Amino acid sequence: MIRKIIPMVAIAALAGLTACENQLVVTNPNAGETKRVLGTPNDAEAMIGTYWKRWMSGVYGSTTNLEGMANIISFMNSSSLANNCQNARTPFTGASNVNAPGNVCSGEQQRLYFYDNEVNRVAASFLGQMANGLTLGTPARDGRVKAWSYYLSGLAVGYTALMYDSTSVVSVGQAAEDAGKMIGYKDAADSAYAFLQKAIDAAAATPAGSDGFPIPAAWLPSPTSYTSAEFVRLVRSYRARLRAYMARTPAERAAADWGAIMADVDGGITSDQVITTSTTAGPSISWRQQYEAYQNWHQMPPFFIGMADVSGSYAAWIGTPVGNRGAGNSGFFMVTPDLRFPQGNTRADQQADFTIKSCEAASTPCKRYFVNRPQGGDDFSGPGFGTSNYDFVRYHSWNTKGDGTARNGNTVIMYKAEMDLLKAEGLYRKGDYAGAAALVNITRVKNGLPAIAAFDATSKVPGGANCVPKVPVAPYNVVDCGTLWDALKYEKRIETAYSSYSPWFFEGRGWGDMGEGQPTFWAVPFQELQSRGYSIAQVYGAGPGIGNAPNSVSGKSAYGW
Repeated sequence: MIRKIIPMVAIAALAGLTACENQLVVTNPNAGETKRVLGTPNDAEAMIGTYWKRWMSGVYGSTTNLEGMANIISFMNSSSLANNCQNARTPFTGASNVNAPGNVCSGEQQRLYFYDNEVNRVAASFLGQMANGLTLGTPARDGRVKAWSYYLSGLAVGYTALMYDSTSVVSVGQAAEDAGKMIGYKDAADSAYAFLQKAIDAAAATPAGSDGFPIPAAWLPSPTSYTSAEFVRLVRSYRARLRAYMARTPAERAAADWGAIMADVDGGITSDQVITTSTTAGPSISWRQQYEAYQNWHQMPPFFIGMADVSGSYAAWIGTPVGNRGAGNSGFFMVTPDLRFPQGNTRADQQADFTIKSCEAASTPCKRYFVNRPQGGDDFSGPGFGTSNYDFVRYHSWNTKGDGTARNGNTVIMYKAEMDLLKAEGLYRKGDYAGAAALVNITRVKNGLPAIAAFDATSKVPGGANCVPKVPVAPYNVVDCGTLWDALKYEKRIETAYSSYSPWFFEGRGWGDMGEGQPTFWAVPFQELQSRGYSIAQVYGAGPGIGNAPNSVSGKSAYGW
């Protein structure tokens, strides 16, 4: 029999779940006079209650994951460091997502896959035991844990489908030793959406009770009280995100179910999703910490932030061949009316306008999202086209002081602006340009840019010579004021940068804005393939290169790169 690799914690959890009957009495056969394992409904519920943090750990809890590579690929970050395979994914180098046994990126490429498969398996097994008669004692408590478990499976399967071309999905009632068959990401995505719908249905059907909703804070640490209604809003927002992010090409993005996406946005969160992080108990957001703590891991390449420039620097940069941009470690400097960037006509002026020391106190939002770093010792070299004067610092206060101590406290993991702009895209694609512009204007006007008042697909954004965004236009060595579509994409990028797991990667491949020749997903980790009996010759990768997965390479960007 071919056995799937399952992390040991999942095996232990499954052993306990499989043994759970109505009485939930289990003795560990390997330890004589030992404590009972999962011996009560409280034990079983406490175990499944830890699995959102487990999901967070697989997706956000380590720099040993795909996020660093995805951020480099999508121009959201630039770094010359080899750490976590960042410089191995530098755009325009022909880099692929190599997956052969022994590859140096093996740890990064397997983490999300195995963690999320574990979360799905444990949640589905828990639900299977409930279907076989396990009860936590009351209808309210049972309904809450059912909704929670389906939510976990939806997140786990959904995020695996986002990053890989295939996975297996564990369904309720599936035997613990059944590895399941591999299915493509589209089928896996459909399973994720179905799990999330079951979470919504279970929450809606849960009766009131003192031991039911809200979701315990230990399960999902947050200042928000996740009542049944608030929980459903959260689930729907994640489903909206997954439906849009799942696309690997512009054709797939256009074909997404925008009616369903907009309906989920309308039924989703009404304010930012805030979680409470803890350096001791979790959850944590490791890449957010890394970019803030070590500047040589991070600088903002000009491809997209440069669209804010009104000084001519971006026009000159676009007019230079890619290989010559930033030659001699010449950092990109810009001037912009966009208040999310430091203001001023010189580097000294911008550094005087905003210094990160101004938001190092606890719970102190930064005045700007980006900082013009002090030149000299804080500047560093990297790929020429990635060299700029700017770092992203929106979460600096959280990283340095949190709500009292570094990285302990509340931080946003999903912005309401993301959902607004997701709906704006749906309205735009359906021809409701006025509706789309109204949502785009929320963040534009708030940040000093003039409101879009021409409601069509071709008019240029207002501002004249000082328009934002300026975008490359044919023959792609010159720039011009962008359209409503360009403004929508610009706002989405600036508002979601580093806010969640690799947002620019998902948007870039779906919008067709990544550099030509970039990998658009990762192959199933070789460990999984070998456990299923695949030979070395059958292990494949993704991106450019002979033998890699078909349709795994981005085409030329809509902006010419």
